[in-house]
Amino acid sequence: MIDYLFSIEGLAVGTGLASVWFSVKERIWVYPIGLISVGIYVYLSFIYGIYADMGINIYYVLMSIYGWHRWLQPSESGAVKEITHNSRKEWLLSIVLFLLSWVVLFVILQRFTDSEIPLWDSLTTSLAIVGMWLMAEKKVEHWFFWIATDLLSIPLYYYKDLLLTSGQFFVFTVLAVMGWLQWNKSLSNRDQNSKPIHQ
Repeated sequence: MIDYLFSIEGLAVGTGLASVWFSVKERIWVYPIGLISVGIYVYLSFIYGIYADMGINIYYVLMSIYGWHRWLQPSESGAVKEITHNSRKEWLLSIVLFLLSWVVLFVILQRFTDSEIPLWDSLTTSLAIVGMWLMAEKKVEHWFFWIATDLLSIPLYYYKDLLLTSGQFFVFTVLAVMGWLQWNKSLSNRDQNSKPIHQ
């Protein structure tokens, strides 16, 4: 059983890393590859009793389907949805969504499950909820939420003896920083190219 769980954890890690790499490069493959990874993590989270994480992976499945659809939607100036920054309204929604989901998840985990780490589990889950939504909308700021999620998840999964996954989140952190830099560069280049040329 241990070898089996280790094997499927390895598959989840591999497809998860590939998915984030495609996200950094702004490729649509982030979603179909990511669906494999999050599907496995729904199962692993249940087995290891990380219930909020199981819930977030179910949410990832749904948001991956939504994001797949959104990324294929044409923008005003191109064939696919473009990278943009959060507006003030979107920042407010992000903060409210994060705080509300953190409180609700913490209460649920503390009162209705045998979770050993309800505060920690609910925190990483709430950050990821916002990150996934902003990613589906192609907002540069989604990388901030992923960086925070990844950093906090490294010790969480180590504590739960999911060592491959803990290592994966370390790599995720590096990729998320790369993604933030890459997306900002892409947005800056697009803005430069769209400026009118004065003669």
